[in-house]
Amino acid sequence: MIVFNRTLSDNADFQKLVALLDEDLRIRNGKEHSFYAQFNKIENIRNVIVCYLENKPIGCGAFKQLETKKAEIKRMFVQPEYRGRGIGLGILKELELWASELNYSDCILETGKRQSEAIRLYQKAGYKIIGNYGQYENVENSVCLTKAILENSAH
Repeated sequence: MIVFNRTLSDNADFQKLVALLDEDLRIRNGKEHSFYAQFNKIENIRNVIVCYLENKPIGCGAFKQLETKKAEIKRMFVQPEYRGRGIGLGILKELELWASELNYSDCILETGKRQSEAIRLYQKAGYKIIGNYGQYENVENSVCLTKAILENSAH
């Protein structure tokens, strides 16, 4: 059975999954990895989802406040052997639900052009590509996306 557990960034399973994510990104991003790493610190993130399959941690995601009504999706990862089963989409939906419960109107995120499977996942979930924001504004490898998560949110 798949379980989505709400937790904090000090969760040991989340930290192990993030270490695997960072290994993967280090390979994909090469010399650009240290630039991205500075924005992916996990200390004090209060909104973390760890996905379990039969009590084994297989995926994770998190969000943090970017602006008053915008939650930034961070640290999305599914172990390679569990990809293609809708688990990433499930984690993303749980994060969106939680963010909407906290009255965020939108989710926003950044991923890399080399993470084509992530871009497809986000677009499948209804995210639209936007201009790069914040620290990613002039970063060639970055792709930024957004999605309204509250029906009554004003844009």
